[in-house]
Amino acid sequence: MNNLKIIGKYLDQPILVSKFEQKVPYLLSVGGIAYTAHDVKHAKANKKKDTAIRTATIMGVTTLSALFAPKIANKMFKLQPKKLNEIKNTNKNLIDKYVNEQILDDNTKKILEKAKTKVLSLNEIKALYNNPKIDEKFLNKFIPNPENISSKEIFSEIGRLSILGLIPVLGGIIGGIIGDKLTLPRWQENVPNKIKEGAYQYLANIFLCNVGAGAALALMEKKNITSKGQRAFGMIGGIVTTGIIGGSAIANIIGNKIINPIFGSKKEQSLYSERKPEALDIGLHTDDIATVAVMSGLKWIEPALPIMYAISGYRAGIGYRNVNKCNEKKHS
Repeated sequence: MNNLKIIGKYLDQPILVSKFEQKVPYLLSVGGIAYTAHDVKHAKANKKKDTAIRTATIMGVTTLSALFAPKIANKMFKLQPKKLNEIKNTNKNLIDKYVNEQILDDNTKKILEKAKTKVLSLNEIKALYNNPKIDEKFLNKFIPNPENISSKEIFSEIGRLSILGLIPVLGGIIGGIIGDKLTLPRWQENVPNKIKEGAYQYLANIFLCNVGAGAALALMEKKNITSKGQRAFGMIGGIVTTGIIGGSAIANIIGNKIINPIFGSKKEQSLYSERKPEALDIGLHTDDIATVAVMSGLKWIEPALPIMYAISGYRAGIGYRNVNKCNEKKHS
């Protein structure tokens, strides 16, 4: 087995994925606290208290939303991920049965004994998967190979991933409104921008990218393309077409034609008068690469999705509008 596949097997160890998932709440919390401290540090002296309240509120609600999103999505789609203790019990039963039926060298027995309850190192994974005496069926049960999802599963997976992204964005909007209400006398004026940025983040950076990836995957499924490389590149093409290129335009149209009139603005604006794609938006499409990985059957990346989606939630919470921001700088 080549080194790339060995790395994939290492990252897809069920125990490693489960432990990473357990660390995500701490990573999100520490990141939120660190960013709040950074925001307060750079605020003007007379604005530090309000900045602390507002940023902490947005971060707090967004973080909680991002952490609850997988639980809500799993319940909606009737999924029950195994907990760490269940994974360890499965490993123990699988390994004990295999070891009792085979004649193995001491080093292999030692590695398998460790694998019952602990994460194996890259070298240990390599030793197992490059050992011709170890049954391939056993290895595929120990760390299952990534499976191409079927056409029946594609749109269910799009729905689940879209719910994972929607909840932190809604949390960000709610947190932003609460934070403004606690610190600003005319807080209502900021609500439209939060909703428009939420729409932008969700449509351009999450939902339409998922739809593009899923549509490309469905097309490749129809054409019986099973190569993981071809499927991955096809999904990236779908993301570029529907999300990166079309998503920002659609989000801005919704903001101009629907959200602005709801909040009393009748002025007709150009497509990118308030929000245009920028470098960080492209960076946020890292979560789309994660989507491709999840749809390709890789499990190790999925626990990181709440972290990535929380960034979109925060930007919705502050009602980020980069064109307005640029104009403010020009007139300051």
